[in-house]
Amino acid sequence: MKALLAAGYTVYAGARRVDRMAPLADAGARLLSLDVTDDTSMTIAVKTILQEAGRIDVLINNAGYGSYGALEDVPLNEARRQFDVNIFGLARLIQLVLPGMREQLGGRIVNVSSMGGEFGEPFGSWYHATKFALEGLSDSLRMELRPFGIDVVVIQPGAILTEWNSIARDGLMKYSGNGAYRDGARSHIKMMASADQGSMPSPPSVVARTIVRAVQAPRPKTRYATGGGAKAILFLRRILSDRAFDATMRMAERQTTKSSA
Repeated sequence: MKALLAAGYTVYAGARRVDRMAPLADAGARLLSLDVTDDTSMTIAVKTILQEAGRIDVLINNAGYGSYGALEDVPLNEARRQFDVNIFGLARLIQLVLPGMREQLGGRIVNVSSMGGEFGEPFGSWYHATKFALEGLSDSLRMELRPFGIDVVVIQPGAILTEWNSIARDGLMKYSGNGAYRDGARSHIKMMASADQGSMPSPPSVVARTIVRAVQAPRPKTRYATGGGAKAILFLRRILSDRAFDATMRMAERQTTKSSA
Protein backbone atom coordinates (compact mmCIF):
# COMPACT_ATOMS: atom_id res chain seq x y z
CA MET A 1 0.00 0.00 0.00
CA LYS A 2 2.80 2.38 0.85
CA ALA A 3 4.37 1.68 -2.54
CA LEU A 4 1.13 2.71 -4.26
CA LEU A 5 0.92 5.86 -2.15
CA ALA A 6 4.50 6.70 -3.10
CA ALA A 7 3.52 6.22 -6.75
CA GLY A 8 0.82 8.87 -6.37
CA TYR A 9 -2.32 6.78 -6.06
CA THR A 10 -5.24 7.53 -3.76
CA VAL A 11 -5.36 4.39 -1.63
CA TYR A 12 -8.20 3.00 0.42
CA ALA A 13 -7.09 0.15 2.69
CA GLY A 14 -9.68 -2.17 4.21
CA ALA A 15 -9.35 -4.74 6.98
CA ARG A 16 -11.21 -6.14 9.95
CA ARG A 17 -8.60 -4.84 12.39
CA VAL A 18 -8.30 -1.21 11.36
CA ASP A 19 -6.13 -0.40 14.39
CA ARG A 20 -3.34 -2.53 12.92
CA MET A 21 -3.21 -0.31 9.84
CA ALA A 22 -2.23 2.91 11.64
CA PRO A 23 1.13 3.11 9.78
CA LEU A 24 -0.78 3.13 6.48
CA ALA A 25 -2.97 5.96 7.70
CA ASP A 26 0.15 7.86 8.72
CA ALA A 27 1.48 7.36 5.18
CA GLY A 28 -1.70 8.80 3.67
CA ALA A 29 -4.01 5.84 3.10
CA ARG A 30 -7.69 6.13 3.91
CA LEU A 31 -8.76 3.32 6.19
CA LEU A 32 -11.98 1.34 5.98
CA SER A 33 -13.45 -1.29 8.23
CA LEU A 34 -13.85 -4.29 5.94
CA ASP A 35 -14.75 -7.91 6.62
CA VAL A 36 -14.70 -10.03 3.45
CA THR A 37 -17.04 -12.55 5.09
CA ASP A 38 -19.71 -9.89 5.70
CA ASP A 39 -21.68 -8.69 2.67
CA THR A 40 -22.93 -5.54 4.41
CA SER A 41 -19.38 -4.57 5.35
CA MET A 42 -18.17 -4.99 1.76
CA THR A 43 -21.13 -3.09 0.29
CA ILE A 44 -20.66 -0.15 2.65
CA ALA A 45 -16.92 -0.02 1.94
CA VAL A 46 -17.38 0.16 -1.83
CA LYS A 47 -20.18 2.73 -1.53
CA THR A 48 -18.00 4.87 0.72
CA ILE A 49 -15.16 4.89 -1.80
CA LEU A 50 -17.49 5.75 -4.68
CA GLN A 51 -19.09 8.57 -2.70
CA GLU A 52 -15.74 10.06 -1.70
CA ALA A 53 -13.60 9.41 -4.78
CA GLY A 54 -16.22 9.10 -7.50
CA ARG A 55 -14.68 6.01 -9.11
CA ILE A 56 -12.57 2.92 -8.52
CA ASP A 57 -9.77 2.30 -11.01
CA VAL A 58 -7.94 -0.55 -9.28
CA LEU A 59 -9.08 -3.31 -6.92
CA ILE A 60 -6.36 -5.28 -5.14
CA ASN A 61 -7.65 -8.43 -3.47
CA ASN A 62 -5.11 -9.40 -0.83
CA ALA A 63 -7.22 -10.89 1.98
CA GLY A 64 -6.48 -14.51 2.77
CA TYR A 65 -4.95 -17.03 5.13
CA GLY A 66 -3.78 -20.64 5.01
CA SER A 67 -5.88 -23.28 6.74
CA TYR A 68 -3.67 -26.34 7.10
CA GLY A 69 -4.37 -29.84 8.36
CA ALA A 70 -5.10 -33.26 6.93
CA LEU A 71 -8.31 -33.12 4.89
CA GLU A 72 -9.75 -35.86 7.11
CA ASP A 73 -9.09 -33.77 10.23
CA VAL A 74 -10.19 -30.27 9.23
CA PRO A 75 -13.87 -29.63 10.08
CA LEU A 76 -15.99 -28.60 7.12
CA ASN A 77 -17.00 -25.36 8.82
CA GLU A 78 -13.31 -24.39 8.81
CA ALA A 79 -13.02 -25.44 5.17
CA ARG A 80 -16.01 -23.24 4.32
CA ARG A 81 -14.44 -20.33 6.17
CA GLN A 82 -11.27 -20.81 4.13
CA PHE A 83 -13.31 -20.48 0.93
CA ASP A 84 -15.34 -17.58 2.33
CA VAL A 85 -12.19 -15.55 2.99
CA ASN A 86 -9.99 -16.62 0.08
CA ILE A 87 -12.61 -16.91 -2.69
CA PHE A 88 -16.16 -15.80 -2.00
CA GLY A 89 -15.23 -12.52 -0.29
CA LEU A 90 -12.88 -11.71 -3.14
CA ALA A 91 -15.54 -12.56 -5.73
CA ARG A 92 -18.12 -10.40 -3.98
CA LEU A 93 -15.80 -7.38 -3.94
CA ILE A 94 -15.26 -7.86 -7.66
CA GLN A 95 -19.02 -7.96 -8.20
CA LEU A 96 -19.40 -4.69 -6.30
CA VAL A 97 -16.74 -2.74 -8.24
CA LEU A 98 -17.50 -4.04 -11.73
CA PRO A 99 -20.56 -1.90 -12.56
CA GLY A 100 -18.48 1.26 -12.16
CA MET A 101 -15.50 -0.15 -14.03
CA ARG A 102 -17.72 -1.25 -16.91
CA GLU A 103 -19.36 2.15 -17.09
CA GLN A 104 -15.99 3.93 -17.27
CA LEU A 105 -14.72 1.30 -19.75
CA GLY A 106 -11.57 0.64 -17.79
CA GLY A 107 -10.10 -0.69 -14.61
CA ARG A 108 -7.74 -3.27 -13.22
CA ILE A 109 -8.34 -6.13 -10.81
CA VAL A 110 -5.27 -7.56 -9.09
CA ASN A 111 -5.82 -10.86 -7.33
CA VAL A 112 -3.08 -11.94 -4.93
CA SER A 113 -2.94 -15.72 -5.27
CA SER A 114 0.13 -17.81 -4.44
CA MET A 115 2.67 -20.00 -6.16
CA GLY A 116 0.53 -22.65 -4.44
CA GLY A 117 -2.16 -21.96 -7.02
CA GLU A 118 -0.25 -24.26 -9.38
CA PHE A 119 0.74 -27.14 -7.11
CA GLY A 120 -0.38 -28.93 -3.98
CA GLU A 121 1.35 -30.06 -0.83
CA PRO A 122 0.42 -32.45 1.97
CA PHE A 123 -1.85 -30.96 4.64
CA GLY A 124 -2.70 -27.96 2.48
CA SER A 125 -5.73 -29.39 0.68
CA TRP A 126 -8.20 -26.65 1.55
CA TYR A 127 -5.74 -23.77 1.13
CA HIS A 128 -4.48 -24.97 -2.24
CA ALA A 129 -8.03 -25.66 -3.38
CA THR A 130 -8.85 -21.98 -2.85
CA LYS A 131 -5.75 -20.86 -4.75
CA PHE A 132 -6.42 -23.21 -7.66
CA ALA A 133 -9.96 -21.79 -7.69
CA LEU A 134 -8.61 -18.24 -7.71
CA GLU A 135 -6.38 -18.99 -10.68
CA GLY A 136 -9.31 -20.39 -12.68
CA LEU A 137 -11.62 -17.58 -11.59
CA SER A 138 -9.07 -14.98 -12.70
CA ASP A 139 -8.51 -16.62 -16.09
CA SER A 140 -12.24 -16.76 -16.78
CA LEU A 141 -12.81 -13.23 -15.54
CA ARG A 142 -9.98 -11.86 -17.69
CA MET A 143 -11.72 -13.11 -20.82
CA GLU A 144 -15.15 -11.91 -19.68
CA LEU A 145 -13.96 -8.38 -19.00
CA ARG A 146 -11.76 -7.82 -22.03
CA PRO A 147 -14.58 -6.12 -24.02
CA PHE A 148 -14.87 -3.52 -21.25
CA GLY A 149 -11.18 -2.63 -21.10
CA ILE A 150 -10.75 -4.17 -17.64
CA ASP A 151 -7.54 -6.10 -16.94
CA VAL A 152 -7.29 -9.01 -14.51
CA VAL A 153 -3.86 -9.81 -13.09
CA VAL A 154 -2.72 -12.62 -10.77
CA ILE A 155 0.17 -12.17 -8.32
CA GLN A 156 1.85 -15.42 -7.23
CA PRO A 157 4.02 -14.82 -4.14
CA GLY A 158 6.46 -17.40 -2.91
CA ALA A 159 7.85 -17.54 0.64
CA ILE A 160 7.20 -14.13 2.22
CA LEU A 161 8.05 -12.99 5.74
CA THR A 162 4.57 -12.42 7.17
CA GLU A 163 2.43 -14.02 9.86
CA TRP A 164 0.85 -16.28 7.21
CA ASN A 165 3.33 -19.09 7.80
CA SER A 166 2.97 -19.19 11.59
CA ILE A 167 -0.84 -19.15 11.34
CA ALA A 168 -0.75 -22.06 8.89
CA ARG A 169 1.63 -24.04 11.13
CA ASP A 170 -0.53 -23.42 14.18
CA GLY A 171 -3.59 -24.69 12.33
CA LEU A 172 -1.74 -27.78 11.15
CA MET A 173 -0.64 -28.57 14.68
CA LYS A 174 -4.13 -27.96 16.03
CA TYR A 175 -5.91 -30.24 13.59
CA SER A 176 -3.36 -32.96 12.81
CA GLY A 177 -0.46 -32.66 15.21
CA ASN A 178 -1.60 -35.40 17.59
CA GLY A 179 -3.71 -37.86 15.62
CA ALA A 180 -3.24 -40.45 12.90
CA TYR A 181 -1.28 -37.95 10.78
CA ARG A 182 0.96 -36.84 13.65
CA ASP A 183 4.33 -37.82 12.17
CA GLY A 184 3.69 -36.38 8.74
CA ALA A 185 2.12 -33.22 10.13
CA ARG A 186 4.98 -32.50 12.50
CA SER A 187 7.52 -33.13 9.77
CA HIS A 188 5.68 -30.73 7.48
CA ILE A 189 5.55 -28.10 10.23
CA LYS A 190 9.35 -28.24 10.39
CA MET A 191 9.59 -27.78 6.62
CA MET A 192 7.22 -24.82 6.73
CA ALA A 193 9.18 -23.24 9.58
CA SER A 194 12.36 -23.52 7.54
CA ALA A 195 10.72 -21.40 4.85
CA ASP A 196 10.80 -18.48 7.28
CA GLN A 197 14.54 -18.82 7.77
CA GLY A 198 17.71 -18.36 5.78
CA SER A 199 17.90 -16.56 2.47
CA MET A 200 14.78 -17.97 0.83
CA PRO A 201 11.95 -15.80 2.23
CA SER A 202 11.45 -12.31 0.85
CA PRO A 203 10.15 -9.21 2.65
CA PRO A 204 6.59 -8.09 1.86
CA SER A 205 8.03 -5.09 -0.01
CA VAL A 206 8.98 -7.45 -2.86
CA VAL A 207 5.33 -8.31 -3.40
CA ALA A 208 4.34 -4.65 -3.01
CA ARG A 209 6.73 -3.59 -5.78
CA THR A 210 5.35 -6.34 -8.02
CA ILE A 211 1.80 -5.14 -7.42
CA VAL A 212 2.82 -1.59 -8.35
CA ARG A 213 4.34 -2.89 -11.60
CA ALA A 214 1.14 -4.79 -12.36
CA VAL A 215 -0.97 -1.71 -11.66
CA GLN A 216 1.16 0.68 -13.71
CA ALA A 217 1.98 -1.51 -16.73
CA PRO A 218 0.21 -0.30 -19.91
CA ARG A 219 -0.36 -3.96 -20.85
CA PRO A 220 0.20 -6.06 -17.72
CA LYS A 221 1.19 -9.69 -17.74
CA THR A 222 -1.56 -12.09 -16.73
CA ARG A 223 0.63 -13.49 -13.93
CA TYR A 224 3.55 -12.25 -11.88
CA ALA A 225 5.50 -14.83 -9.84
CA THR A 226 7.48 -12.99 -7.18
CA GLY A 227 9.62 -13.49 -4.08
CA GLY A 228 10.81 -16.47 -2.07
CA GLY A 229 11.57 -19.13 -4.70
CA ALA A 230 8.32 -18.66 -6.61
CA LYS A 231 9.81 -18.60 -10.11
CA ALA A 232 12.11 -21.57 -9.51
CA ILE A 233 9.45 -23.74 -7.88
CA LEU A 234 6.84 -22.95 -10.55
CA PHE A 235 9.41 -23.77 -13.23
CA LEU A 236 10.00 -27.17 -11.63
CA ARG A 237 6.26 -27.78 -11.37
CA ARG A 238 5.81 -27.11 -15.08
CA ILE A 239 8.60 -29.40 -16.27
CA LEU A 240 8.15 -32.29 -13.84
CA SER A 241 5.46 -34.93 -13.95
CA ASP A 242 3.01 -35.09 -11.05
CA ARG A 243 4.82 -38.00 -9.40
CA ALA A 244 8.25 -36.45 -9.95
CA PHE A 245 7.08 -33.25 -8.27
CA ASP A 246 5.56 -35.28 -5.41
CA ALA A 247 8.94 -36.95 -4.95
CA THR A 248 10.69 -33.57 -4.95
CA MET A 249 8.38 -32.35 -2.19
CA ARG A 250 9.06 -35.49 -0.12
CA MET A 251 12.80 -35.08 -0.59
CA ALA A 252 12.67 -31.45 0.52
CA GLU A 253 10.74 -32.45 3.61
CA ARG A 254 13.20 -35.23 4.50
CA GLN A 255 16.16 -32.88 4.14
CA THR A 256 14.47 -30.29 6.35
CA THR A 257 13.70 -32.89 9.03
CA LYS A 258 17.32 -34.10 9.06
CA SER A 259 18.78 -30.60 9.26
CA SER A 260 16.54 -29.66 12.20
CA ALA A 261 17.02 -32.93 14.10
